[in-house]
Amino acid sequence: MAKLYFHYSTMNAGKSTVLLQAAHNYVERGMTPYLLTAQFDNRAGEGRIASRIGIGSPADTFGADTDLFEKLQTLKSEQEIACVFIDEAQFLSPAQVWQLARAVDDLGLPVMCYGLRVDFLGDLFPGSATLLALADEMREIRTICHCGKKATMVVRKDDQGRVLTGGDQVQIGGNETYVSLCRRHWREAVEP
Repeated sequence: MAKLYFHYSTMNAGKSTVLLQAAHNYVERGMTPYLLTAQFDNRAGEGRIASRIGIGSPADTFGADTDLFEKLQTLKSEQEIACVFIDEAQFLSPAQVWQLARAVDDLGLPVMCYGLRVDFLGDLFPGSATLLALADEMREIRTICHCGKKATMVVRKDDQGRVLTGGDQVQIGGNETYVSLCRRHWREAVEP
């Protein structure tokens, strides 16, 4: 039975690694996974999902105006798809999450979304909020704070290493920009 899954965490928890491993398992069994990632996040190259540990795979991309139900319905009519994997799922719009839920319900496609739950200000991303509301199953991918506790938050730093407490919700970056922290250390970092 097809389901909508949301695998979430903070930055640097290994979400892309887990996605790539799960997709590889399908390939090993002779099945075809369909990989998607956000069009504007091209840190690993255009149309590529990559992990910090060095593994990667080509992927199709979605933009803000992509109708994911239509895209999946067309693709499914042309080829067999065993499972849909979406990296950077926090960048989905609420409407796109509903389109994915429809693909699960009406097309029988399992959809596995991987992304951030909250931004550097502690606010839910709109796509993540909708995934939390609609997902059939949710799984936290854990990482740790420098103190050893589970990291659930992330701070954004500027070029001088200062913690930022304002700015656009979306800024593409990696270890040079973001640090995952437990809630206590996040509060200490962002509170004046």
